Parts: sequence; C-alpha cells; structure tokens
Amino acid sequence: MFSRYRTATGAGVLAAFLLVLIFGSPIYRDWAAENTNPNTAGGWFLRLLGWPAWSFNSSESVSSVIADDLKAILVVLFTWLFLRMSTGQQLARARGTISQLFAGWSAYVFAAAFAALITTFIRSNPSLLTAFSAAGAGAIYGLFTGWVVGIATLGNYRGSS
Repeated sequence: MFSRYRTATGAGVLAAFLLVLIFGSPIYRDWAAENTNPNTAGGWFLRLLGWPAWSFNSSESVSSVIADDLKAILVVLFTWLFLRMSTGQQLARARGTISQLFAGWSAYVFAAAFAALITTFIRSNPSLLTAFSAAGAGAIYGLFTGWVVGIATLGNYRGSS
C-alpha cells in the first residue's frame, strides 16, 4: 500500500535521478558545450551540471563508456544509500528544518564523490591519484548541485521508502 506522504529518501532520490537523467544526457552536455562560456560563473555551472555524464554510444573506449554510465547510476544509488542512513530515528523530529536540507545536500556530495572514486578503477590505466582527483570533482559537483536534493527532502517524512 502506498503512503500518502512522500519520504525524504524517496524525494531526494527522485531529485538525484532527474538531475542525472536530464543534465547528464548527451543532448544537454552538447548544448552546454556549444552555448556556454566556461570562463564565466554561469557557463561553468551549466557545464558542471553535466558531470555525471552518461551515453549509449561514444567514440571513447568501452571501459570509459561503462565507467561513465556506472558513475551516473552509482550517484543515484549512493544518494539513496546516504539518504537512507541519514533519515533514521535520530532525525525523525527534524522534519522541515534546516538539518533536513543539509542531510539531503551532504548525501549528494558524498554520493557523487564515492561514485567517481569507485568508477575510476574501471577506466584504463587507473591510479590512486586519478581516483582522488575524480572524487574531488564529484565532491565539487555535489557541493554545487546537491542543494537541489536537499530542497527536495525538505518537509518530507523521514520514514523508509
């Protein structure tokens, strides 16, 4: 039976899924590359939105395509995991407060960083340095876009989904 209330976890995962689906798409990334200036704050941000890139065909190596697609999937799955861990009984009374915003936001930062860290090792010639660099890029992405997930979790029940 479906609850008539949305959970914070479900709302946050839906926001993460839509961010990755829309802005990680090849159509959006091509548009951003052609129509934005990376040397302006707005252009930089619009290009950053496409960070969890996914595609079905590419001229890149198979391992790069698999890593990119897996990274996009893991961002959403890790968002679910981290939201699930942060929406327990200890925060049950925090519904609609700023702590709920930060719980969703931080879950997305960690999700993006861990997804990038893990998928680096699928690529050809991985190193610990490239994994750390990728995790940093993921954390930057999560920091500047995670507020969307945080806002989506505001006002929703902190139950299981």
